[in-house]
Amino acid sequence: MQVDFTQLSPRAAYQWMISMIVPRPIAWVSSTSPSGVVNLAPFSFFNGVTSRPPTLMFVPVTKNDGTPKDTLRNIEATEEFVVNLVAAKQAESMNATAAALPPDESEMDRFAIAGVPSEQVKPPRVAGAPVAFECRLEKIIRIGDAPGVANLVLGRILCAHVLDEVLTDAGVIDPAKLDLIGRMGGDDYCTTRDQFTLSR
Repeated sequence: MQVDFTQLSPRAAYQWMISMIVPRPIAWVSSTSPSGVVNLAPFSFFNGVTSRPPTLMFVPVTKNDGTPKDTLRNIEATEEFVVNLVAAKQAESMNATAAALPPDESEMDRFAIAGVPSEQVKPPRVAGAPVAFECRLEKIIRIGDAPGVANLVLGRILCAHVLDEVLTDAGVIDPAKLDLIGRMGGDDYCTTRDQFTLSR
């Protein structure tokens, strides 16, 4: 079978890609509007980019009417955000924050998700997130045409918070204790519990 992406609608291309590129880590992004409203939303087009300088990326698309989502609007205005990684026990809360709320309503408040003050940026991080990256905006690259234009957000990692409970006695992250979830195709998810080792 061959899938010709040049002949696919954007929706069909999306469905194929999210089924093929798996598992995808989830960026649970907290941002703050200029008026102080905290937004929290998940994005599965997300990954690290480079360690020189430490940089990550995630991709919010515009709404069907071509307007930006709250996360993108906030980051454009404040140039700060936090990427929280999602533990399996936080899956339901993360999924709830995918709801489309008005810009003046906080997902943290609506779904009773506790926040913790960040050290170097204004948006709070999610309490209980096994890892949280405080980031400053590096660049936004627009890809495609509206509506649905993709916005590649590159963030410089300023610092990371790691829960002590996911560390080994040697002070490094234990993947089994991290217990993150990843996005598969459709409504399916996976965990990072199952793993194997290959020496390079």
